[in-house]
Amino acid sequence: MEQQGQGKASTRAKDKYNAANYDQVKLWVKKGAREQIDAAAKAVEMSRNAFIVEAIEEKIARERKEPTQD
Repeated sequence: MEQQGQGKASTRAKDKYNAANYDQVKLWVKKGAREQIDAAAKAVEMSRNAFIVEAIEEKIARERKEPTQD
């Protein structure tokens, strides 16, 4: 059993680490889309966050390779 306060200190430490090392992006999707994203992520054994980050990285890489159409 955890001692009182030990969980809070751990949470503060994780929050401090995350704030120093990550940017947070809020994402709005239509109702029901979150469940679709979760199902797709689960199918490839990824977290929702990892799945979305990978999708964004793939899109950025694809856009860099395609010639622009002006």
